This record gives sequence, structure tokens and C-alpha cells, in this order.
Amino acid sequence: MRPVVLYTTSFCPYCIRAKQLLDSKQVAYEERSVDGDRQLRAEMSMRAGRTSVPQIWIGDTHVGGCDDLYALERKGKLDALLQD
Repeated sequence: MRPVVLYTTSFCPYCIRAKQLLDSKQVAYEERSVDGDRQLRAEMSMRAGRTSVPQIWIGDTHVGGCDDLYALERKGKLDALLQD
């Protein structure tokens, strides 16, 4: 499996949904909480070009947010992206 990184906040419903999808697929991920961490949020914004959470990377591929992750799943492309 390729490494998965999520930038999140603790009360974001979209963050929770994204993690639920990955959990349902038994995918391990690194969660980086940007709650109160201006430097980490700035890093996320710089990498993603977006300020909203979640921001999700699978390997070197920036997936985007929760809706983008679910769109990949609906198109049947998420599993392939997760594989090495």
C-alpha cells in the first residue's frame, strides 16, 4: 500500500467521512491535525494550494478533499491508487 496522509481538524465532518472510508478499506493513514497549528496549516495550504480540510495525499498524488476521495471510490479508481 502507498502511504496515505490526511490533514484534518478534529470536528470536521468531511474529515471524519474520509477517515471512515479509509478505515472501511483497512487502509493505514497518517493523520496530521492542523487544529491550532498555524505552521502545519500553512504547510498544508502550500502543498495543496487549498485551505480547506481534509487534504489527502496517497503517495505523491494529491487527491484533494473528502468529495474527491469518494469520487475516486465511485469510479473504481481508489483501490488502484492505493496499491504500490
